[in-house]
Amino acid sequence: MAYNGQGRGHEYGGHPMQDLPAGSSYHLPQQEHDEEAGRHLLNDPRMGGGYEHDRLGATTPPDRPVSAYSLTESYAPGASNAPPGTTGGFPDPGYGQYANAGHDIHRPASTFEDEEDNWLQRQQQQQLSSGSRSGGLKRFNTRKIKLVQGSVLSIDYPVPSAIKNAAQPRYRDGEAGSEEFSKMRYTAATCDPNEFTLKNGYDLRTRMYNRHTELLIAITYYNEDKVLLARTLHSVMQNIRDIVNLKKSTFWNKGGPAWQKIVVCLVFDGIEKADKNTLDVLATVGIYQDGVVKKDVDGKETVAHIFEYTTQLSVTPSQQLIRPVDDGPQTLPPVQMIFCLKQKNTKKINSHRWLFNAFGRMLNPEVCILLDAGTKPSPRSLLALWEGFYNDKDLGGACGEIHAMLGKGGKKLFNPLVAVQNFEYKISNILDKPLESSFGYVSVLPGAFSAYRFRAIMGRPLEQYFHGDHTLSAQLGKKGIDGMNIFKKNMFLAEDRILCFELVAKAGQKWHLSYIKAAKGETDVPEGAAEFISQRRRWLNGSFAATLYALMHFGRMYKSGHNIIRMIFLHIQLIYQILNVIFTWFSLGSYYLTTVVIMNLVGVPDIVTGAHAWPFGDTATPIVNTILQYLYVAFVVLQFILALGNRPKGSKFTYIASFMIFAMVQLYIICLSVYLVVRAFDKKSLSQQVSFASGDDFVRSFFTGADAGGVIVIALVTIYGLNFLASFMYLDPWHMFHSWPQYMLLMSTYINILMVYAFNNWHDVSWGTKGSDKTEALPSANIKKGDKNETVVEEIEKEQEDIDSQFEQTVRRALAPFKEQEEIEKADPEDGYKSFRTGLVVTWLFMNILLIVALQADSFNNFGVAGDSQFRTMRFFQLLLYATAILSLVRFFGFLWFLGKTGLMCCFARSPSWHPAATMLKIWSMKKEQKEAENAEGQAAGGKKKKVTAAQLRVQKGKHCLSCDTQGRIYGLSTDADSVLLVSSDLSELSLGSTMSTDFPEPDDILNFVLTIEPDEGMYRQAKFTFDFNINQNFPHDPPKVRCREKIYHPNIDVEGKVCLNILREDWKPVLNLNAVIVGLQFLFLEPNASDPLNKEAAEDLRNNREGFKRNVRTAMGGGTVKGESYDRVLK
Repeated sequence: MAYNGQGRGHEYGGHPMQDLPAGSSYHLPQQEHDEEAGRHLLNDPRMGGGYEHDRLGATTPPDRPVSAYSLTESYAPGASNAPPGTTGGFPDPGYGQYANAGHDIHRPASTFEDEEDNWLQRQQQQQLSSGSRSGGLKRFNTRKIKLVQGSVLSIDYPVPSAIKNAAQPRYRDGEAGSEEFSKMRYTAATCDPNEFTLKNGYDLRTRMYNRHTELLIAITYYNEDKVLLARTLHSVMQNIRDIVNLKKSTFWNKGGPAWQKIVVCLVFDGIEKADKNTLDVLATVGIYQDGVVKKDVDGKETVAHIFEYTTQLSVTPSQQLIRPVDDGPQTLPPVQMIFCLKQKNTKKINSHRWLFNAFGRMLNPEVCILLDAGTKPSPRSLLALWEGFYNDKDLGGACGEIHAMLGKGGKKLFNPLVAVQNFEYKISNILDKPLESSFGYVSVLPGAFSAYRFRAIMGRPLEQYFHGDHTLSAQLGKKGIDGMNIFKKNMFLAEDRILCFELVAKAGQKWHLSYIKAAKGETDVPEGAAEFISQRRRWLNGSFAATLYALMHFGRMYKSGHNIIRMIFLHIQLIYQILNVIFTWFSLGSYYLTTVVIMNLVGVPDIVTGAHAWPFGDTATPIVNTILQYLYVAFVVLQFILALGNRPKGSKFTYIASFMIFAMVQLYIICLSVYLVVRAFDKKSLSQQVSFASGDDFVRSFFTGADAGGVIVIALVTIYGLNFLASFMYLDPWHMFHSWPQYMLLMSTYINILMVYAFNNWHDVSWGTKGSDKTEALPSANIKKGDKNETVVEEIEKEQEDIDSQFEQTVRRALAPFKEQEEIEKADPEDGYKSFRTGLVVTWLFMNILLIVALQADSFNNFGVAGDSQFRTMRFFQLLLYATAILSLVRFFGFLWFLGKTGLMCCFARSPSWHPAATMLKIWSMKKEQKEAENAEGQAAGGKKKKVTAAQLRVQKGKHCLSCDTQGRIYGLSTDADSVLLVSSDLSELSLGSTMSTDFPEPDDILNFVLTIEPDEGMYRQAKFTFDFNINQNFPHDPPKVRCREKIYHPNIDVEGKVCLNILREDWKPVLNLNAVIVGLQFLFLEPNASDPLNKEAAEDLRNNREGFKRNVRTAMGGGTVKGESYDRVLK
């Protein structure tokens, strides 16, 4: 809501404006700072007696009530009875263990390979049948659902009885005319977000109930686990409770209850990437059900699966289920939920297009709050954000304070990367954001925790923002992401900055952006070097490009509606940003020069003043400084090499070593700086160095004095003092004690590592999407004609008893203790190749640099090396000259020996038939005879010559190579003279050996032949294997087809004879020939490969027990049976 001055309550831009009392009169109930999980009675072993029978899954539960059982975890302290109209707990006795045993119960073992397959199996099972309590299969009744406008599938599904009964009676009874608390609504959206309109048959419950939406809270999700999702969702529901609990508010009580004016929207970016455990959490609170999603509607692919439900349930991050118990201030109010599950992963900007263009246009909210899954808004933070818009009618966007998640007791601060990021966030919230907020233009409102006035971003801001959505690239053409140059593509890596600029520069408007201190959010930050570098690549490149975009388009500000005062501030901010860009551009050189200058100031003895080098004395200090300077440069060069050729994940240890080296150098520089300050005031105090005779004398002596005391004071105050002062004035100084030291050590790495990596990967703009092959297994909705010739879909109608039975299993999974799975990253061979390449280049480069330094640097004189740099250089060139002369003489003598030997051997040659001239003469004569034969054949055939394909020519070449006598003479030559040359060249390439032979069953069919391999070593020795080769006409562009005739026990050859050989698949190249394939087959019998199997059982046998595998091979080759499978006898 916007502030409307005196006489509030009238219309403002078509939106009703009502006032809120001052902050002191909100009358919010007193809250504890602890989590509800610490207050509710679930898993409390001290509770007993009257409460035990009301707990989730009582120890001796009653028989299943068909439609009246409920979830009965208590929410507020002291509550012991379930609300009226509810009974008992879940009927499964084993389920009560979750209440009593805490975290000792683990998730039941899955009957499928992984959670993905488990989830897909549930979707299919739900569509067909469900086991009854007796375990038998049961056919469901069906119902016919009429499609809206003949194409839109929208179905209401009954929710489990426990969820329906969890809603308080005063809400259920008040909404008796609707199905808001008894049914969940599912819509299969087969359209683009821009086409999700009433005109096209789509609708949302909130609009259908004629409710005005004041606040739309969006949570965007990618692949976070259920703990992170629950942390965000539960905190949002707590914040909604804060807003609803405002007492005697004219605004909230007019036009309906407050909860009806708030909508929470979850947008999941793709089914495949989503953690399926999070879907169990959402199903537990009622906004999702298994077996509902449809991959397509009559063949038209579903783009997004939309679920709607109003719930009073929540799951805490510690997997505790929270439900309403009484009407007290701690009870969660109903929350209107929209869950949008996108079928494909189409990136976050597309998720925002669903939010703004689809749901936003239909609900028309006043304020939209954006959150990322994993971000935890603090109590009353969402209220503080909304209040900022309510009290400032020109506020178009706002953000709160984001701080790093430090873990219990701040234990994550022991990780220096976390401490550095914590300090960075804090200083940004204390100095940067307030400054930009004062100007009226906050350069970035982080998508993880920000808010926008919906009507402010409508129009050009959202239009420019969505140019970064690749799903619109075909429609937008050159304006789309695929038509952009690399600069604009990088700009959309920080698309939220584009939205901020477009909002402030909106023509004819005077929207401004602000930072709201009272709104706080907690988010997790990268804890590893590789993740940290990858994240900052996107941030740095995106922010740099977006900042240049804002500077280049600043002229659009003159078309906005800002007043003269605001424009003056914006011009000041423009100058400030230009200076920041300049300093950022030269920061790499500035850091190095600062390092060298400080080392020289302290490390070089001064004869005039008598100052000695510190800290290692006049002799050792210059040597140490020289080594550190060269080490600094060497590691900067290393960053360029790594950035240009390696992934951060593939060079983790190298990057960690780089962080440590730069931190060590920075620590040394800090020590030298402290010494400089002490030395500056050791002999003369500041009052002695600064003259107070007049103002002019003071300025000259303070800023340009020979002793530089004033400059040192300025540096100390601005670099260190202001951070301390601002932090204490902000009443949040603790980061200066536990995070500032780590930041000082790693400050240079922001430039030397992060910025170097970012700029060297400016080309890396990943906008591709990834569909899900697994969604193909989802059921479809097939259209039929109804009784009145209307378009319908036949849908299974399950009984409430079966819905409740399946829900019990869902809650089991959702409330099972979370076990964080350690991500085991598979080694990428490409990373190994790149690491070797990097090590080779680094070694070669640095050893050559070391040679140059050893010869040229005078500082090495102090290491005891003989002579100065000039003397060493001269000796080096003498050595180089002598070495070159000796090597040249060796080459010349070798030439003389070869020449003499060749001339002498010519006199004792036995036959001239081998001479190259004789061979060429023979080939020429054969070509001449062939040409005459071809001419004669051509005349006989009417002048037509039969064409030979490339495949025939290549195979014919190989065939004739295989068909030669013991003296190497070729027989069976074709009439094509060119084949003579092909055969002549292939004779030197192909060698079958004594263990292999070939056979052409049909002499005229040169594209099919049989290869026989009889290994004489390895575990497959003394056996005989035959392979059928089939070559198509596209050879050599397509590989030959190879199949083993015998049924053998081999990890790379399945029981049907298919062969797994990389050069027969992705590694095939036209330059390869049949010889490469034959050699590859021979190698398979010498060394079977268990890492790329076709016969998985054989591969597992080889990996786990090589000796046992050998025994099974011998059994199978003898015609025996292995693991229930019989094999052909191949032993000779």
